[in-house]
Amino acid sequence: MFRVLVVDDDPTLRLSVSSALSENHYLVEQACDGEEGTNRVRSGDFDLVLMDVNMPRLNGIEALKEIKAHDPSVIVIMLTAFSNIRDAVQATKEGAYDYLEKPIKSENLVYIVDRALKAHSMVKSMSYSAPVFKLPNGTDFIGQSSEMKQIFDVIDKLSRVDTAVLIRGESGTGKELVAQALHFNGPRKNDRFVTVNCSAIPETLIESEFFGHEKGAFTGADSRKIGKFQYADGGTLFLDEIGDISPAMQVKLLRVLQEKKFTPVGSNREIEVNVRIVAATNRHLEEMIKKGEFREDLFYRLNVLPIQLPPLRERKKDIEALCQYFIEKFNTRYSKTISGLSAETMAILKAHNWPGNIRELENVMEHAFVIETEKEISVSSLPKNLAGLATSLEAADDSSDEDSDEDIDLTKVAAGIRISTGAIPLGEDGKGFKLDISRLDFQANKEEFERQFLISALKAFKGKINQTAMHANIPKKTLLRKLEKYGINARDYI
Repeated sequence: MFRVLVVDDDPTLRLSVSSALSENHYLVEQACDGEEGTNRVRSGDFDLVLMDVNMPRLNGIEALKEIKAHDPSVIVIMLTAFSNIRDAVQATKEGAYDYLEKPIKSENLVYIVDRALKAHSMVKSMSYSAPVFKLPNGTDFIGQSSEMKQIFDVIDKLSRVDTAVLIRGESGTGKELVAQALHFNGPRKNDRFVTVNCSAIPETLIESEFFGHEKGAFTGADSRKIGKFQYADGGTLFLDEIGDISPAMQVKLLRVLQEKKFTPVGSNREIEVNVRIVAATNRHLEEMIKKGEFREDLFYRLNVLPIQLPPLRERKKDIEALCQYFIEKFNTRYSKTISGLSAETMAILKAHNWPGNIRELENVMEHAFVIETEKEISVSSLPKNLAGLATSLEAADDSSDEDSDEDIDLTKVAAGIRISTGAIPLGEDGKGFKLDISRLDFQANKEEFERQFLISALKAFKGKINQTAMHANIPKKTLLRKLEKYGINARDYI
């Protein structure tokens, strides 16, 4: 449930706004001025703040700046009298999502709050398809690679301007979600977002679909129809699979981008249109240009600031967080209480190449939810093509471990434990490893360190062999052999 903070020095208005939102299932708290409001945001976890512009101690504009400096992901909507519209517009430039004029009607209030939180949720969903996005000025949701931060820095900038955008990436990487994020967090958010799948429209109908037609313009045109460009006027038109349109259609599309006007099929009148174009493709447009299949001038018109979404196989470190996101999503949909995945299941998901990207992972997780009857998703709940990977992984593990008393790679192990649990003291007493100076024997001290490290790892993961092996980067068979060697019983640490 979303948490909302209402900040206003008028107690009657605070009460009416709070009541309207509470009736629509929001958790609402109140603050009497900007200073109290900023303090509440610092100490609490709010999704949205409704705040007056003129307040004692700290006005709304200054409070907005402090809230955004503390947590840029908090959505702020300003409340203002008609005479203070200029201040409200200034607030939007400082990061406010929108503003409401007083007196406030409850239906308008609930509508704009619902829309703002929908945009917030959309960006969060999009962040799992392409893992880092900052809303509106910057908050990391998922993924920490420098490449992704660069990509979403571009998205953050593009959401504030009106230039055409070309989104590129394989099928299933989240191109449409990025387009929606650009629209719903930009200056056109109050107008339409219209999607056209260019590959799904027959060549004979695509001009009519784009620009509309007059009655009798062609066989079957029994009435006048407006096209997607006119329908999206003032908003955003998302052209998915732009690489699939014909060269003839590309010429007409280029004219609309350049001149902001078009002529419906069968008409002599020109229609001016104000629409932002966001296009997407999974095709290699540069190769198509060389073959004469795609216009170079249209490519450069769209490719001002391209966004290239990476496939899932290039960011497998995000798979755990993606899975957790889908677990929460499908627990709600199927009324289940699944808590996570087994270590073996996670190992299989990380080993898979994911040709279908995020869409394939979501389908796999939904398949597992339908099949699974326990609290943890097991290998047996995965589709057959993935479950078959378990045998391959076991064979690879056997060949790497085969009868060797290999040493544990302590650098990798320490990194794995540190990432998973935070720094942990080594040994049974938690005081750390002590070097025996009186016996400067490398092998003896190395073995003592290994023994203490294994004890600490088992403690961290409550004696669970699979969890310890996975998070500490130790092959399971190697771990079992070391435990036997040092006489360590995992059950002692459950």
